[in-house]
Amino acid sequence: MGTELPAIGKISPEAFSHYIYPHLGAQRPEILYGPQSGVDVGVVRVAPGVVMATTTDPVFVVPQYGWKRAAWFAVHILASDAATSGLAPSLMTVDLNLPLSMSTEDFEQFWLAWDQAVKDLGIAVISGHTARYQGTDFPMVGGATVMSIGPEDQYITTAMAEADDVLICTKGAAIETAGLFAATFPEWIRRELGDTTFEAADRLFEQMSVVEDARLAASVGVRQNGVTAMHDATECGVVGGVYEIAECSGLGVELLDDQVIIRPEVAAITELAGIDPLISISEGTLLLTVKPHAVDKVLERLKTGGIEASVIGRMLPPDEGRWRIQQGQRRSLVHPRVDPFWEAFGRRAAEGVT
Repeated sequence: MGTELPAIGKISPEAFSHYIYPHLGAQRPEILYGPQSGVDVGVVRVAPGVVMATTTDPVFVVPQYGWKRAAWFAVHILASDAATSGLAPSLMTVDLNLPLSMSTEDFEQFWLAWDQAVKDLGIAVISGHTARYQGTDFPMVGGATVMSIGPEDQYITTAMAEADDVLICTKGAAIETAGLFAATFPEWIRRELGDTTFEAADRLFEQMSVVEDARLAASVGVRQNGVTAMHDATECGVVGGVYEIAECSGLGVELLDDQVIIRPEVAAITELAGIDPLISISEGTLLLTVKPHAVDKVLERLKTGGIEASVIGRMLPPDEGRWRIQQGQRRSLVHPRVDPFWEAFGRRAAEGVT
C-alpha cells in the first residue's frame, strides 16, 4: 500500500508516518506521548506527578440499532481507547454534526441515552458543539475526545510492552464483526444461521467495550507490577493489534493463532460473510501484555469480572522477529492493512440485506 491512502478504513502506518507524523504543530515539553500509529492515547503532564491521557474518534451512530443501543455503542467506542491508558476515563468533549433527517424527538432520545451511558462510566461532558448540517449523514456524525487523569506512574501505552511479557486476549476475535452483523442484518443472520446463532451474536453487542476489561486488568497493577501495555483490537482485529503492540514497543512477538478464542457465533458469521475473524474489527477485544509473575492474577481478576480471556503468545526481543504459529506452522506476522469487515459489511448493505 505504501503511502497511498486506503480506499476505505484507517490509513496505514506508512501513510501516517509520511503525511501526519512529521507535521504535528508546535513541540511542547509537557507531551509525554504524542500521536503514534497503533497507540490509542496521547499523554501530557498537566501538573507535577499528574498526567492526562486523551483519545479522539468519530461519533459513530447507527439509528437502526435504536437510540439507546446506538448511543451506548458510540460512547463505549470512545471510552475504550482512553481506558487502555490504565487510567479511568473521566472527561469528554463532543462535536455532533447531525443530518437534517434527525428530528428533535430523535435527538432528545439519543442524547438522553448518551447522558446515561457516560454517567454509568463516571464521565462528564465538559464542552462541545451540536448542529444539523446539509451533507452529513449517519453513521459518522461528528467526533469526540475522552480524557483520563491520574498519577504519572500509573499510566501505560501500547509502546511500553517489554520482551518476555505474556500476551493476553479478552473475549476473543471479531466480537464487533459478529455483533454488528447481527444488529444490522438480523433477518439475514436468522435465515442463514438460525435463531440460536443470531441471539448469541446479538448479545455480543453489549460486549463491544473494553472499559471494564481494562479497569479489571489494571487493578492488579501496571508496569513492573503487572500490565505493561493495553490495546483495543479494533480495525484489523487481533492480528493487527498484536502487530501494532510489537511495532510501537520495538519488539518481536510470537502470536499463537490457535489460542485466540473464536466463539461459535463468531465463527459462523465470519464464515458466512467470507472473512477471517483474526483480522476483522473487534471492538470489545482487549489485548494486554503482562509481566509473567502477574499473568495468573490478571486472568483471575478478569474471570471474577465475568470476562473470558486466554494467553495468546509472548513478546520477544526485537532480533527474534515477529511470528504467527498456527497448527504448529510458523509464518511471519504482517499487518493486514485493510480490514475485511468494511467491504463485507458494505456489500451486504448495498444488496439491501436486512
